[in-house]
Amino acid sequence: MSILNPYDLVGISFWLLTLSLMAITVFLFSERQTVAINWRLSITVAGLVTLIAFFHYLYMCQMWVETQNVPIVYRYAEWFLTGPLQFLELYIVLSAVSRVSTGFFRKLLLATIVMLVSGYVGESAIYDPRYSFALWMTSWAYILYLIWFGQGVKERNASMNASAHVAYNAIRCILTFGWAVYPAGYIAGVLMDVADQGTLNLVYNTADKINKIVFGLCIWHAAYKDSGVVSYHST
Repeated sequence: MSILNPYDLVGISFWLLTLSLMAITVFLFSERQTVAINWRLSITVAGLVTLIAFFHYLYMCQMWVETQNVPIVYRYAEWFLTGPLQFLELYIVLSAVSRVSTGFFRKLLLATIVMLVSGYVGESAIYDPRYSFALWMTSWAYILYLIWFGQGVKERNASMNASAHVAYNAIRCILTFGWAVYPAGYIAGVLMDVADQGTLNLVYNTADKINKIVFGLCIWHAAYKDSGVVSYHST
């Protein structure tokens, strides 16, 4: 069995993220019963996102330590599972406090699948990476339109729930600014070929920490706040 080199920053980032994902998964599932029943599905989905990522990172960490390489297929295998779940979370958060059209989620799901498929075929050289990237960015732009200016905003405003607004806005920012790292990595690693495997994996690991762990904590905080179980200590 290979041993992690203490000077391997990429390997250390894999290991730290693996431990963090395990911790946040245990935390989310243990806290699930303390929130109002209408928020429990949101906490469960957030926990599933970190649980799936944990097992993938456990494997990718060992692979990096042994080979100093992680094939892109392993990244996308995880993203194909956690990406749709994160967009489902937008729908679930709003559904926890109001009636939301299922059409909103269907639009997000379809655009997410197109985005992930186009990214994978481009990064794995199955298809021309330039055209794949163009389709990726088009589908992502459509998603951003939905959650910033389109149906997502209308559904959020209709909820009239402050905690749901906070959770929706936090998730929206993560899915916008946190996810922006992935196309940046695509440009640097595929289109421009100026980033090596180590740099790309370090960047992707950092992005996943924000996009999964912070994501889960935002859901948890909104659920606790709306359930009336968050206490603020005064001095």
